[in-house]
Amino acid sequence: MPAYDLIIRNGTIVDGTGAPRFAGDVAVKDGLVAAVGTVRGDAADEIDATGRIIAPGWVDIHTHYDGQATWDAEMAPSSWHGVTTVIMGNCGVGFAPAAPNRHEWLIGLMEGVEDIPGTALAEGMKWNWETFPQYLDALEQMPRTVDVGTHVPHGAVRAYVLGEREKPGAIPTTDDIRKMADIVEEGVRAGALGFSTSRTVIHKSVDGEVVPGTSATAEELIEIGRAMGRVGYGVFEMASDMKREWDEFGWMGALSRETGLPVTYAAL
Repeated sequence: MPAYDLIIRNGTIVDGTGAPRFAGDVAVKDGLVAAVGTVRGDAADEIDATGRIIAPGWVDIHTHYDGQATWDAEMAPSSWHGVTTVIMGNCGVGFAPAAPNRHEWLIGLMEGVEDIPGTALAEGMKWNWETFPQYLDALEQMPRTVDVGTHVPHGAVRAYVLGEREKPGAIPTTDDIRKMADIVEEGVRAGALGFSTSRTVIHKSVDGEVVPGTSATAEELIEIGRAMGRVGYGVFEMASDMKREWDEFGWMGALSRETGLPVTYAAL
């Protein structure tokens, strides 16, 4: 009986630890890496990787598979190119939470910001969720070739709470902000990686409207960040053009220090 199920031989190994690359083999047994280096013994299957790189699967931290992930188990084309984990819900756009009367609006937001055809999204998504935890459940129910993770997107949260009031320049009430913070806290507790927003005028819906995050005040964003702070987990991810009358860096730094959570930029 072979010692291993698979041996990949004679490749250049980049192991992801930051160590220098080195020549060697990788053996796999029962779906797990069993040996790395000069592997002796045989295997049920062997691959000659001469002239090729052997590496762990890539983690793509910025994708917009939010819709596609609900119908495409292969997550193409990422799965074709060595990606084994994708992170969605970036730039404040996504599809949960989603009130039934806001589906078309959410599709238009994604289509405008990311140039993903709205017709494909409308045809592919079954909308078998409303809340963010329900969206995670829908993702979990589908077997897939890559792992997925997602942020709670600001645009969807604002649309869910403000409803038809969500328009460029809309200012939420104190109660609205509390509800948004509660939704984000619920999402992170359910398994979201964090929260994302966009505050750049470059991002617009298919109708040409700026994304909801551009209307948000520091108060709104800080309260949402504090909601993640109550959980003790989560990344606050944002895209911003920094053209604000108040100091973006100032409140972001203060929020990170207060909550102990990272604030990251998707784009500058």
